[in-house]
Amino acid sequence: MIIKDIVDKYPQTLPVFGQFGMGCLGCSGALFESLEQGALAHGIDVEVMLNAINKLVQKQ
Repeated sequence: MIIKDIVDKYPQTLPVFGQFGMGCLGCSGALFESLEQGALAHGIDVEVMLNAINKLVQKQ
C-alpha cells in the first residue's frame, strides 16, 4: 500500500512513521512509494513497522 494512502485512510498511524524516523508526508516519495519501499530506503525492518501499524489499525 502507498504510504500516503495508509496515512489518509488511517491517520492514527502517522506517529508510527515518526517513531521510525520517516517524516513521510513531507517527502514526495510518500505519494508513490509503498510502505515496504519507504521502510527499506530508511533501513527499517518492514515487518516490525507493519506490526506497529497493524496494532493501531486493529484498535479502531
